[in-house]
Amino acid sequence: MKSRHTILHVIDSLDLGGAQSVLINLIRHGDRSRFNYEVATMHGHGVYWDAVRELGIPVHSLSVHPLLPSYVPALLWLCASRRYDIVHAHLLGSNLIAKPLAALCRVKVRINHDHCNDKTGMNRWLVRADKLVNRLSTHVIAVSGSVRDYAICHEGLPADRVDTVYNGIDLARFQPGPEKRTEARARFGLPQDAFVVIGVGRLSYQKNFGLFLQVAARVLKDRPQAYFAIAGTGDEEAALRQQARELGLEPRLKFLGFVADMRALYPAADVLMLTSRYEGLPITILEAMATGTAIVSSNLDGVQEVLRDDVDSALVTPGDAEGFAQRLRALMDSPQLMQRYRQAALTKVRTTFSAEAATRAVESIYLRYLQDAAASPSPAAPGDDPDSATLDPMAER
Repeated sequence: MKSRHTILHVIDSLDLGGAQSVLINLIRHGDRSRFNYEVATMHGHGVYWDAVRELGIPVHSLSVHPLLPSYVPALLWLCASRRYDIVHAHLLGSNLIAKPLAALCRVKVRINHDHCNDKTGMNRWLVRADKLVNRLSTHVIAVSGSVRDYAICHEGLPADRVDTVYNGIDLARFQPGPEKRTEARARFGLPQDAFVVIGVGRLSYQKNFGLFLQVAARVLKDRPQAYFAIAGTGDEEAALRQQARELGLEPRLKFLGFVADMRALYPAADVLMLTSRYEGLPITILEAMATGTAIVSSNLDGVQEVLRDDVDSALVTPGDAEGFAQRLRALMDSPQLMQRYRQAALTKVRTTFSAEAATRAVESIYLRYLQDAAASPSPAAPGDDPDSATLDPMAER
């Protein structure tokens, strides 16, 4: 094998999202002595564009708009001209587009990173296409055991081609900072004497911030010292702002927009509340654990693999507004309970969910399949004579 291998990460966009955080961690903690990295986003730049460039990584935007399919010829040109050893696809669009084009260009190792297992609301033809295209994966990385089970049981992938690699975070960057509380609240315009509950993520159907607002309204009826803040942007922002006005939340609720450095926000918060309808393994959960922020979350399959109810968090039946409100009230009324959750979660994340460990696990998958690829002839492109496939100059990589 070559001493250094070139990997192209392809992602739908570099906008706000957990998959984008995972990608950046894989690059930040990657072994540069063995791997060169490039990133391609299907369209636009997005809020993480500069973060990738600051890591010294070439980044390509394949189209100016998601409905302009220039990403097809652009990605074909990249794969054909750059001769990548691995194409690593993140999210649905990249899975549907990047893997077939990579296979066409005879990229031997094609990795799909499955960040979630719920296809709720997805067009049934896209679901079928996603399942079909997964057959082109050399290997699938699942962010949780439940995501792996879904890939095997519902998409028919062989068990030996799907590995679970739990997400991790940079534990050197995310640490408790109680001494920063006053400064953080002043920075984000949050009241110093309030019990602050934050929500973090894309303002989208999946994250269910409409429920977050319903919970806020219930809690504020009898706990006026509470204050709620939402960090994120997305398609539902206008509707959520209207809902907040209708619920009369504006005096005790703030939309913070995109927060570039979440390390600055967590010290301002008492609780992270995650009201999602579905998740794989949310990065925000791990960040909250590492910064000593108490967690109230939907009791989802991926979350259950990280947290235990009433041990290190409060887990609530998804969609249960009053259930969320009751668990928040309990934490507000018992600082001892909140401290117990914080300490147990902090201990767990430090021992189990580091970005370095996750990156090494992914790199071991890379090396396993690169070794297999080095020992096998290059596959023929469509229409090629199979007997001439090994004459392809790309086979000499």
